[in-house]
Amino acid sequence: MPSGQGAAPHDQRIPSVIYVIALATFSAALSARALDPVLPHVAEDFGITIATAAGFSAAFAFTFAIIQPVLGAAADLFGKARLMVICLLLLGLANILGAFATSFPMLFASRILAGIGSGGVFPVALSLTSDLVGPEKRQVAIGRTLAGAMTGNLLGASLSGLIGDLLGWRGVLAVLGVLVILAPIAVALGFRGAALTRPPKTSLAMLRQGYRTIFSNPNARIVYAAVFIEGCCVLGLFPFVAAFLFELGETRLSIAGIVIAFFAVGGLFYTMSVSRFLPWLGVKGMMIAGAALVGLQLAVVAFGPGWQIQALSLLFMGWGFYMIHGSLQVVASELSVQARATALSLHAFFFFMGQTVGPIAYGFGIEKLGKVPTLLVFAVVMVAVGLACARLLRQTRPADASAT
Repeated sequence: MPSGQGAAPHDQRIPSVIYVIALATFSAALSARALDPVLPHVAEDFGITIATAAGFSAAFAFTFAIIQPVLGAAADLFGKARLMVICLLLLGLANILGAFATSFPMLFASRILAGIGSGGVFPVALSLTSDLVGPEKRQVAIGRTLAGAMTGNLLGASLSGLIGDLLGWRGVLAVLGVLVILAPIAVALGFRGAALTRPPKTSLAMLRQGYRTIFSNPNARIVYAAVFIEGCCVLGLFPFVAAFLFELGETRLSIAGIVIAFFAVGGLFYTMSVSRFLPWLGVKGMMIAGAALVGLQLAVVAFGPGWQIQALSLLFMGWGFYMIHGSLQVVASELSVQARATALSLHAFFFFMGQTVGPIAYGFGIEKLGKVPTLLVFAVVMVAVGLACARLLRQTRPADASAT
């Protein structure tokens, strides 16, 4: 049996509990981009530069990443649903703590706690989804789980801009914190009766074997390297979007929030279209087309068009990004069966390590080379990643598949 919590036998149907899992990812995603649209005001309040303020995104992403090996193992040992509920509660409390921060270090620490809380939700949600749905329907089911996250990203970014204009950045964290604290109650009630609270039958010895299984698969190194580069090239851009708009004279935080939110709209388009495009393009075609679309949109943003064009560009960027990213998530879900939560947590680890490095790399590149050359370089890198993944990744059976 897979390492899920009472996973149902795989069939052609997508279980209704997937929508409860999507609610959990929605709640966690509300906070992911909360500070991006309001970074100029955060920087002003604490007397720091935009590049330094972008470190909040790096802190969130780094903490999300570094905690993954621990949280993935904890999910496989003690129960995925239980861990998700606890981490949602921690995330809400961290947001409220940040709203009352009186110094840069205190706000920084609150974002670290938020990274831990968010880190225990999304990768575990993907693992639960993979446990419940067979490979033939998994990319569609993961798409529905992603829809929750995309909707959260969409509302989180757009609401933070609107709330920021009305209540300031502290109001953003306070409102989102209250909303996220309410989520664990709804998620726990949704899981009740779904046979997801029973801890999996696994052990530390099995987890060690799981790590060996994961990295013995030739796809592991390719997938993890690819998602690291994705996080760097795409998500590393977001902390600078508001600053780019300020350069154009657009200082309304709500507009920055809308532009960033359109990336999530593109992600929603992916979740609605994946069942149609996957049979037509195939997994390799999805990777190539998605990476090419991302690269093209990075090039568009590089030349600084008006905010309306940038919003449309981020929509297509989000669509393309999830075409390749969703494909890589499915590959990661098949690296191991008994340690699936661990495999997907490692996927998140490398992805968010990329997001940690991304703002630093963008900041360095913009300072040394300028905005246009930096974004064009990242555009070329993304296209190369799509081509490399399509060429190098092979469909393989997990070494521990016989255990199911």
